[in-house]
Amino acid sequence: MVNQRGSSSGSWLAQRLKRTLKGAGPEMMPATGSGSVLKTATGGRFGGGGGAAPTVTVAAQRADTDDTFTLTLRPPTGHAAAPFRPGQFAVLGLPPEAPRHPMADPTDDPPPKPGVLIRRSYSIASSSADQQYLEFYLNLVRSGSLTPRLCALEVGDRLWLGPRISGLFTFDQLPDGFNLVMVATGTGLAPYMSMLRTDLEHEKNRRLAVLHSARHSWDLGYRAELIMMERLRRNLTYVATVSRPQEEPVPWGGLVGHVQELWQRRILEGIWGFRPEPENTHVFLSGNPDMIEEMAAILAAEGFREHTPQRPGEVHAERYW
Repeated sequence: MVNQRGSSSGSWLAQRLKRTLKGAGPEMMPATGSGSVLKTATGGRFGGGGGAAPTVTVAAQRADTDDTFTLTLRPPTGHAAAPFRPGQFAVLGLPPEAPRHPMADPTDDPPPKPGVLIRRSYSIASSSADQQYLEFYLNLVRSGSLTPRLCALEVGDRLWLGPRISGLFTFDQLPDGFNLVMVATGTGLAPYMSMLRTDLEHEKNRRLAVLHSARHSWDLGYRAELIMMERLRRNLTYVATVSRPQEEPVPWGGLVGHVQELWQRRILEGIWGFRPEPENTHVFLSGNPDMIEEMAAILAAEGFREHTPQRPGEVHAERYW
């Protein structure tokens, strides 16, 4: 399912989404800053890491909640973003001297090595057909080393992007004729957004479902966009649930519980009219490690097999934590 159909910016679905939703791309996000001290203080000198220099610029940075944020990066003028397959990840990096966000812990745990570029891998959320920018949906790890620094970036700041985008969590191993269920917690939704933004318009011959859970309703990232996608594509089902409804300032009228409970309640069987089984459905898992292990066990009891390069199966897990 690697997109070979041209730019998504001209597609009917993408145009409908961009007209309907705010924040669908960096051109729709307000520039909230003119660049922080990081841009001039580092001067492109990232120390360590083989003398890596900054390679991309922050086009937009949006705080979605106190704990999650969306970071949009653009390549240098005249260059396109590196090609990738939806579901893959990129490596981002900043130097230890880059400032931390004020909501993060004041120091790293463990502290980074002086002069060594801090690097981490993050799934891409943007469409692979749009090479003007890369979008990342990230969780602020307050005691971490990199996300507190990424969250402190402002529009115009520069950072390091690894030259290669990689990963096997893609649709490449998904056979024709099988339905697809994408299960996620929190920011584990990111690779699915890339998949849907790239291929939803062309995926008309299979059922697709996104099962997403978070602690609170405001933690359900991309909810408005997914609702709109569901309305525009009748073969897509979006089901969200929250695990702490008692903390909602306004009573939550949706589903309650963890995402694995949605599967156990057979929510999709009621919506689709048939039961997702190994003979007709593949399942992708992304997010909290405990959820992945619990879902893998639940699915194994129903006859699903986890996919490996040596033994093809129906369960595909992204274990990135």
